[in-house]
Amino acid sequence: MTGVADFSEEQRLYEDGAAFIAGVDEAGRGPLAGPVVAAAVILERGRIPDGINDSKKLSKQRREKVFAEIMTHAHVAWAAQGATAIDRVNIRQATLAAMTAAVHGLSLPVDAVLVDGRDVPAPLGNAGKALVGGDGISLSIAAASIVAKVVRDRLMTRACAAFPDYGFSKHAGYGTAEHLDALRRLGPCPLHRRSFAPVRELLAG
Repeated sequence: MTGVADFSEEQRLYEDGAAFIAGVDEAGRGPLAGPVVAAAVILERGRIPDGINDSKKLSKQRREKVFAEIMTHAHVAWAAQGATAIDRVNIRQATLAAMTAAVHGLSLPVDAVLVDGRDVPAPLGNAGKALVGGDGISLSIAAASIVAKVVRDRLMTRACAAFPDYGFSKHAGYGTAEHLDALRRLGPCPLHRRSFAPVRELLAG
């Protein structure tokens, strides 16, 4: 594996007869606050935007630019599961639910789904294929990683307007020193994941 995403996984599926292939990835498994967001992207052969790669390898400015290209030239859907759902079913199940909803939200009938990680959501059945490190392997997954990251960052910036004292627009809910300090001073807000250790321990006193 080179670490540079390409279209070879998709090409193999096309050769096996698939017509529409979606890449799926998530953003926000690790933060202490905010939703987990999953995106599903179908890239059109011959209209693949330049610059697609694992979202973590792109600067914010570059990521925003590529995001705009993906939204213009690809078929995209995203879904989110908030803190309440995460606390109810756990982060893994919430992530899989968001992935399923994103795929089902696409406007095209999907023949195959490439999913970043080890798990394929059960509702996707045999159409799904898990790829560990998929955002560095498959262009479709990399595109989904960009969409999920940009969408989630925008949601957290919006959340900062509702809960300005936590600094969500800076750290997007991750457990930075600034966030942990605000959490200790203010206690959790409705966006915090009460099942996650730092929040749970604070509530336990």
